[in-house]
Amino acid sequence: MVLVDGDRHQIEPVEAEAARRKVTIHLIVDLIHVIEYLWKASWCFHAKDNPAAEDWGRAEHALALLHGRCAEATTRIARQADDLGLTTERCGGVEEWVRYLANKEPYLGYAQALEQGWPIATGVVESACRHLIADRFNITGSRWSVEGAEALLLLRAVIINGDFEEYWLHHVEQEHLRTRQARH
Repeated sequence: MVLVDGDRHQIEPVEAEAARRKVTIHLIVDLIHVIEYLWKASWCFHAKDNPAAEDWGRAEHALALLHGRCAEATTRIARQADDLGLTTERCGGVEEWVRYLANKEPYLGYAQALEQGWPIATGVVESACRHLIADRFNITGSRWSVEGAEALLLLRAVIINGDFEEYWLHHVEQEHLRTRQARH
């Protein structure tokens, strides 16, 4: 399972690497990125400060995506724009929504992801990055080499995952072998 924000520069390398390794992956576009396009469509029908815009997006269309009915959500929004006779300037968000969903439909398997217990948004990953990286590296005056930063990140990950004791025993054993072999 691979979670991406939907940009082609992420999707294409992931698919190429999966093909190279001959593995099947389930690629999912972050739901939050998809919802951003839904809000653009919603604002074609409602004023941005109108609470009905959120209800319209959440109740009528976001739930359809979560239940695997992407085509239904796209068709309903496009039909609603046609029925209201929205001008070209006013229905730009609807056209963007329809185009985005058509391009990303193979990667919107939210129903399967939820059934499998997979994440459908990157918030947890972004939070982990903030916790693991930013809290340590954003200290005023600190300077890091790539090697030093990588070493610190690996050590923080080992500690956070509760694997420090096992890691440290392995490290000491490897260091002993390295220095002993150098002498003998």
